[in-house]
Amino acid sequence: MIYVSRKEHFNAAHKLYNTNWSHERNVEVFGPCANENWHGHNFELITTVKGMPDPETGFVVDLKQLSNLIRRDIIEKVDHKNLNLDVDFMKGKLASCESLIVEFWKILAPQVGDLGKQCELHSLKLYETPRNFVEFFGEGL
Repeated sequence: MIYVSRKEHFNAAHKLYNTNWSHERNVEVFGPCANENWHGHNFELITTVKGMPDPETGFVVDLKQLSNLIRRDIIEKVDHKNLNLDVDFMKGKLASCESLIVEFWKILAPQVGDLGKQCELHSLKLYETPRNFVEFFGEGL
């Protein structure tokens, strides 16, 4: 099995805020991430596809096609956006990285298999900061 990864970048703002809680509770749990005027990040999304190389191309997946898919269906929808207000697939969800990566998976997983004869989405890794990131392998979906 070979694992091929593509990294994409986007900038976005969000606020972590549970509307069922008081302002004080939100600040206690989320700290500065509950800022009423939002805050932003320079996100990095790493998409890993697994499979065996196509004997005709030598590719598990054409990275240009993978990049085009990620950019069209994810990056264009979140880049320079407010994740809480502007992104349709985040409506009604807490805009944590954990929620965001699950929504990215739901969008990408069904389409990745169409890019190669025997490839599938293996994992997504989303960096919110250089030291904070989440990783998802699709379990539970």
